[in-house]
Amino acid sequence: MYASFFGLKQPPFSIAPDPRYLYMSERHREALAHLLYGVKGGGGFVLLTGEIGAGKTTVCRCFLEQIPKRCNVAYVFNPKLTVLELLRTICDEFRIPFGHEGAGAPTVKDYVDALNHFLLQTHAVGQNNVLIIDEAQNLSADVLEQLRLLTNLETSERKLLQIILIGQPELRTMLARPELEQLGQRVIARFHLDALTEKETALYVKHRLVVAGMKGANPFERSALQRIHALTRGVPRRINLLCDRAMLGAYALGRPRVDREIVDKAAQEVFDTPARVPRRRLAAWGAAAGVAGLVAVLAVLAMTQRRGPAAEAGAAVPAKLASAASSGPLLAAAPAASAASALSLAAAAPAASVPPAPPPAPLDLPADFATLGSDEAAGWRALAERWNLAPDDGDTCVAAQRQQLQCYRGTGASLTLLRQLDRPVLLLLRDSSGRPGYAVLSALGPVQALLRVGKQERSMSLVALEQAWRGEFATFWRTPPGYSGTIDADSRGPAADWLAERMAALPAGLLPASTGRSLTARIRAFQTTQGLLPDGRAGPVTLMQLNRLAGVDEPRLQTPR
Repeated sequence: MYASFFGLKQPPFSIAPDPRYLYMSERHREALAHLLYGVKGGGGFVLLTGEIGAGKTTVCRCFLEQIPKRCNVAYVFNPKLTVLELLRTICDEFRIPFGHEGAGAPTVKDYVDALNHFLLQTHAVGQNNVLIIDEAQNLSADVLEQLRLLTNLETSERKLLQIILIGQPELRTMLARPELEQLGQRVIARFHLDALTEKETALYVKHRLVVAGMKGANPFERSALQRIHALTRGVPRRINLLCDRAMLGAYALGRPRVDREIVDKAAQEVFDTPARVPRRRLAAWGAAAGVAGLVAVLAVLAMTQRRGPAAEAGAAVPAKLASAASSGPLLAAAPAASAASALSLAAAAPAASVPPAPPPAPLDLPADFATLGSDEAAGWRALAERWNLAPDDGDTCVAAQRQQLQCYRGTGASLTLLRQLDRPVLLLLRDSSGRPGYAVLSALGPVQALLRVGKQERSMSLVALEQAWRGEFATFWRTPPGYSGTIDADSRGPAADWLAERMAALPAGLLPASTGRSLTARIRAFQTTQGLLPDGRAGPVTLMQLNRLAGVDEPRLQTPR
């Protein structure tokens, strides 16, 4: 509703776990490092705790994207189970067949024997097994004891089952009980995810605005950001709720800036906190409630009328990367604001009376940013070198097709998506004056990126890169044999056969145990696990992810030195 008013492509503060909006603070990176260390550390338990809305699920999603190859994963998100129900769920997640001899229902021994046999078999072929239990604070003491017993199966070098427990702070208290001391001693890595600091809160808000398409100054005033941190205590989910309501309030007032008064009023609506709004402001808000409420209803109806099926972006290759009209490969599901919400925040004020926004602050870019290549064709040639392509003087994309490669262009992407795709890409960057430049992203680390222009490489912080990059990128990808476009269940030919074989060969545990046998269901499940739009149709981004998991020969991003 308010996105276009602020010059955004979409609402930036949806609470849906859209990976494009992922902001990895230092704490989130450290939490991720603990999970990765635990998986490689020889087995046992890994513990990740944090307050509600602190980002535990976000860290877990990133962990699943970076989990080592040849690793089977079972994910339990509803741990309010008995011992028997949990063991059956684990076997289902690992796709372990189990049976019972004689009359009656399967017993604990039936499930444990089948699981132990599976662990020994997979270990013999060099595979690891990870069990992730979310909301683990809901586990009962007898279930925790059964989990401890599952880790008894081990070799001389490592335990055969790695268990990751993710939960709220009370999980730490549970494991400190005397009766669970044996389990507590098997925790090889533990991390408590704290909330964001005041500085990180401001960076978090700015990051989401930039991903949503912000090109000018931050609409949140400094005092408003300080107030947001105080009201939300730095918890990301609370920040999203408050900022979304505050921007709606500013939109209702016709203001391009969000000040402290608007934040206080929004907090009263979202968190039921006392508002700190002067009487004259309250009168103004109430006077225009009916007008803004009507606008809200009409806007929701208009969006409903216009909403159509979403498609995976980037199929066509326009002449200029800067003018790519295709939508991003990941689409956010932003909830529509209700008319009641708009009524509670509504007011009308003439936009003409608002002073102009200050110019954007200079970006922290390399001193020679102006020397970034302004020739897109030269950027494609530099990217082609990483793919060992030898394009002629003609079109690079035409030359790539002769080697079973295609060009892909996307908009609205994020650094998280680039990490997922794990391939060199051509970025369109802009400085604070809007001057464009092309650079090849050749390495992407936790805090730094390595950009290549011509024969030179330069390092840039991820903060500076996110300021200069608005989600426009291009790359090559290796197509299936006979590929002619997006593949779905109705497609026929070599490309469709290739896709069916790839989906059938996915590692155990990558797709939920409940996934059906149909190709559409498997594609949707795969897209969901990869954070993609689950439309059941395999477009370029879905196929790139399949290539990566299948080990198809394509260049990968390096780690900055």
